[in-house]
Formats: sequence, structure tokens, C-alpha cells
Amino acid sequence: MEARAELAIPPLPAQPWRRALAASAVDLLLAVGLVFGLSIVGVIGWALVQGVQLGLAGGEATDPQQVAAQIGQPQGMALVLISVAATASAALVLYFWRRPARAIERSASHAAARRPSTWGWALLAGVGAFAFTALATTLGQQAGVEQVPTNQPLIEAVGAQSPALLLLLVALLAPAYEELLFRRVLFGRLWAAGRPLLGIALSSAAFACMHELPGTGGNGLLAGALLWTCYAMMGALFAWVYRRTGTLWAAIGAHAVNNLIACTLLLAGLH
Repeated sequence: MEARAELAIPPLPAQPWRRALAASAVDLLLAVGLVFGLSIVGVIGWALVQGVQLGLAGGEATDPQQVAAQIGQPQGMALVLISVAATASAALVLYFWRRPARAIERSASHAAARRPSTWGWALLAGVGAFAFTALATTLGQQAGVEQVPTNQPLIEAVGAQSPALLLLLVALLAPAYEELLFRRVLFGRLWAAGRPLLGIALSSAAFACMHELPGTGGNGLLAGALLWTCYAMMGALFAWVYRRTGTLWAAIGAHAVNNLIACTLLLAGLH
């Protein structure tokens, strides 16, 4: 089974693992730059729309500072949509620019996706990721460490306003573009170079850092470290199921299962 999974994704043209590691570092820097730049573009676009609406509504402020104060900053739904659009666009750019799949790889992936066992592994990985997070959270609370994901207030705001949109963004779109970026581009490059364990470690660390940096946000150092560990374990499980089954669709499915369970419980608490 493991050998079949290894053969399910034919390696790209031979590349020494050190060169693959350097290329992965470039991928990561490009991803950070693209997300940051596209987020700025999104905020500017949002501000322009708000300014036009303010003008059409008969706003009388002429001082730039007063206008900026009236426009404000994107919050809640707008901020989430900007973030999703920026990250998804960065993932697509890096995939098509840096590591597009060849026809033989797509064929092997589709064949793996048609095996029922693939989705059994995906379900197992998704439930396992959620169970690990739930256990870590419970143990942390018993030890007096309360952790709140940095993005939770935004997610709750979207869930209160539109539960259907929250499920679309978090349970469908986010798993697709995050797996494309972290597993297909970052992990996949080192996997193809014969260093899958190194790829799992580095891509999972990058995945965790994107979601939670210890010491930032409203969490203390211990709470932030615990959250980071949970995200890193999620990333490792998703990379494992990708390698185990030979198709990125399994990783996307596992990610979607984890997010769907979390969103369902969050929405149940909000309504």
C-alpha cells in the first residue's frame, strides 16, 4: 500500500533535496509576499468602494483625515473575504507558476481519488486532527491555559451574520487553497526530492505559523505555543494522508472534515 502511494505521484524531474529545500524557501517567501500584497490591494479596493458609497450618500467631509475616519477599516465579513481572496490567489499563482501538475500526475491522482479507501483515510485523518485539537484544548484548560485562535472572533462574526457563507469559506474554500499551497507546493516539492519527512515538518511549521504565531494576538506564550502545536499536527496529518493515498483530494477532504466539525460546533454555540 505504501509503495503504491509513493508511485501514485510520479516525481518531477530529478532535483537534489538541498535544491528542493532552497526552492521551497523561495516558495514560502513568495507566498508571504503575495498574501501581504494582495491583502493590501484588497483593503485599498474596499476603501475605494466605501469612499464612493460615502460620496453618493452625500458625505460632506473634505479633509482627508476626516474622510479616512468615516471610511474606517474593513471588519468582520469584509476582512475575512479579503483574507480568503488574497490567500487563495497566492496559492493558485504559486501552483501554476512554480509547481503545476503534469498530465500523468493528474491521472494518478484521479485514480487514487476513485478508491474508496482514499476517503476512509481522509475521514480518519480529519476526525483525528479535530480529536487531537479537542484533547489538547481540554488538557490546556485543566492546566489553566486558555487559548483562543486569533481568527476566532472573525469567524464568529461571519457565522453570526451568515452561517452558510461561513461553511462555504471555512469548510470548502479554505481547505482547497491551503492544501494546494502547503501540501501540493511546499510539501510536494520535498516529497518529490526524496525527503518527505522533512517536507512534512517544514510545511506543517509554515502552516501553523500562518494560523498562529506564539506570542502574538491575545494569547500568552503558552497558549500560543499550544495553538501552534495543534495547527502543526493538523498540517502533519494532512500531509501524511496526501502521501498515504497519493492524491491531494484526500488532504483537502481531511481538512474539510476537521473544519466542518469545528464550524458546526461553533455555529451550534452561536445560535
